Amino acid sequence: MSKSKKSGFLKNKSFNIVSRFFLSSFIVISFFSVAPIIINFADKNFNNKEFTNNSKNILNSTLNKDKLIEEDSAVDSDERDLLYDILEDNNSEINLVRYTTTEIDSLFKEVNYNLKDVRDTKLVKPIDIGLLPNEIKNIANTKKRKNMFIKIVLPLIVKENNKIRIDRKRLFTILNKNSNTDIEKKWLEKKYKQYGVRKNDLSTLKVRMDEIPVSLAIAQAAKETGWGTSRFALKGNALFGQWTWSGEGLKPKNADEGKDHKVMKFHSLQLSVRAYLRNLNTHSTYKNLRKARTELRNQNKPLDSLILSKHLDKYAETGSQYIEVLQKIIEQNNLKDFDEARLLPSSKDLESLI
Repeated sequence: MSKSKKSGFLKNKSFNIVSRFFLSSFIVISFFSVAPIIINFADKNFNNKEFTNNSKNILNSTLNKDKLIEEDSAVDSDERDLLYDILEDNNSEINLVRYTTTEIDSLFKEVNYNLKDVRDTKLVKPIDIGLLPNEIKNIANTKKRKNMFIKIVLPLIVKENNKIRIDRKRLFTILNKNSNTDIEKKWLEKKYKQYGVRKNDLSTLKVRMDEIPVSLAIAQAAKETGWGTSRFALKGNALFGQWTWSGEGLKPKNADEGKDHKVMKFHSLQLSVRAYLRNLNTHSTYKNLRKARTELRNQNKPLDSLILSKHLDKYAETGSQYIEVLQKIIEQNNLKDFDEARLLPSSKDLESLI
């Protein structure tokens, strides 16, 4: 009797195990068969039709720190496409006043704007000088001429970097959302165009939409204009010697035969700074600079002008010598002191807060 009971017990136990196995298998197979149908139905019926960006996946994969993806889907944009907003402002009919060095110096003293305070406090007065004074080339004292030049261009550079910083912050806000409003989508379309990026290529836009160290911008402006004394700077407000083949510009006197480029002419110094930042942030020649900048960002390091300047050998025909000159200008004039500078709010900004 005990043997037959034991045999029956084992049979029942085996039957239960087999039954459970087949039941589990049936559930698993059914799940994988039905899941795609459910997902497909949900996609069609429940997902918002607005643009979705799946930000966490973008930040963790396409913007992976070990894979610097950029330029793969860049648009082959011409000069007019990339600078369309700057070229529109360049046609401004507003006549800017060209102040003398004496008048500018008096203004700086009146508002207590000096470089020593900027170095100490990292705060810059919001002074917008639209044109360089013609007399700057007559300042015999080299230190005074340099200080005058720096004080003029510093607020302009900080202002344009600040605009990019605000845009970049807005981009990150969009990246952290699952869907975007119509206003956000229109803003993105505008930025894709400005930065020469294909639609929805948020990874490339993130790499390109970034600041240039203030010290590097000042050094390049100083080198390209002879600290504000060049013909291009005084007649064309061209602080960075940016070439053009389609826009309004000044023909170099000693240009080689067959070279029909001009140095781009701007309505104001501010537009020159804006075009310079756009140039470094979009032109394929400076792809390695943007890559180095992204690496610094990924390592939570400050943007170092001495590191980034190494990738500007193609900015001028002198190549590596150009880099050496820029680095000397940065170091000898302690320009890195201005990299953390922030613009004080203007009276208009304060009025808008009241």
